[in-house]
Amino acid sequence: MSDTAVFRATARSWLEENCPASQRQPITPGEQYWGGRNGSFPSEDARIWFERMREQRWVVPEWPLAYGGAGLGEQEARIIKDEMRKLGCRSPLYSLGIWMLGPALLEFGSEAQKDEHLPAIAQGRARWCQGYSEPGAGSDLASLQTRAEIDGDHFVLNGSKIWTSQADRADWIFCLVRTDPAARKQEGISFLLIDMASPGITVRPIELISGASEFCQTFFDNVRVPRGNLVGPLHGGWGVAKALLKHERKLMSEIGIESATRAYGAIECAKRYLPVNATGQVADAVMRDRLARHEMQMHAIGLTQQRIIEESKARAGSGLTALVMKYCGTEEEKRRQELMVAMMGSQGLGWEGEDFSGPEIDTVRGMLGSKALSIAGGSSEIQLNIIAKRALGLPGVT
Repeated sequence: MSDTAVFRATARSWLEENCPASQRQPITPGEQYWGGRNGSFPSEDARIWFERMREQRWVVPEWPLAYGGAGLGEQEARIIKDEMRKLGCRSPLYSLGIWMLGPALLEFGSEAQKDEHLPAIAQGRARWCQGYSEPGAGSDLASLQTRAEIDGDHFVLNGSKIWTSQADRADWIFCLVRTDPAARKQEGISFLLIDMASPGITVRPIELISGASEFCQTFFDNVRVPRGNLVGPLHGGWGVAKALLKHERKLMSEIGIESATRAYGAIECAKRYLPVNATGQVADAVMRDRLARHEMQMHAIGLTQQRIIEESKARAGSGLTALVMKYCGTEEEKRRQELMVAMMGSQGLGWEGEDFSGPEIDTVRGMLGSKALSIAGGSSEIQLNIIAKRALGLPGVT
């Protein structure tokens, strides 16, 4: 048996023994654990599962031991995720620190920054949000105007950020700010780490069409930030931002793949709401076609992601394939949500009331909330422009 096969068998055995049965069920947003100073576990089993994974250092298995990880290679980390998916194990910790900031700090952070922030992320002690978009700088992110001026050992920050996911519950924010207004717009930006408890920060939740308030607007009024919280060089934040966006887009592309761990995936929804014919097939040919197309697309997306991983491991390929995944993953997730609502028929029209079950209402609201996926992390239109220029080498419009 190969070393890889041995590790897979060991990982599967450990997960089977340590993941509580309740943590192998489809998860809803209210059951997610995000950690942080004020974090609370949705259940005792969620606490047990997180603490076991934390002690095993498998919350971030590929991070170095010194920073709370297990020091595993990319292939081993992927095996753990694969086996968790097969068993239906829930993620023990949801975290922008893990998905986005952590990889950027590993690449650009100082030793002091890594020592302070990475173990806190890995152990669920710090919850992060992202301060990129502004009211006048969304897809054209480099036009941001939130300004940070140097005052001795501090930056003094003024401006606002918008669509800051869960800023009202976050402990820290990683933020792009303009530190040189006279420079070319990409060259005058810096990357700061800011404690959300700092005086002068105000957060206002934004109610969405789905009824949730996940997004916020965050205001900075003479907020003082230590200069030691600068990641990368002064005025060099655009390079850090681009590296971090690669991780964000990878996360966005995986949303559809991870939907298998959510309540009522497309197949489960079809089994519950669609009548079948005498041979056990979905009776409605149009719905049957839509469902088959979705499942084939998700399979193709999964295979492409695996190819990207293998190319990266072998240091082969151009890396351009990854550019398409954010677009494909988020667009297919929107189609999945729309398909599920369509399969529910009249039960997919509910918003509240005893005539509709919790999963039905969650699906309707999830469909509306999914519209944000093709905007967050760069809109689909912008992503198509990037694919056209960088992957296909097409000329720009003149």
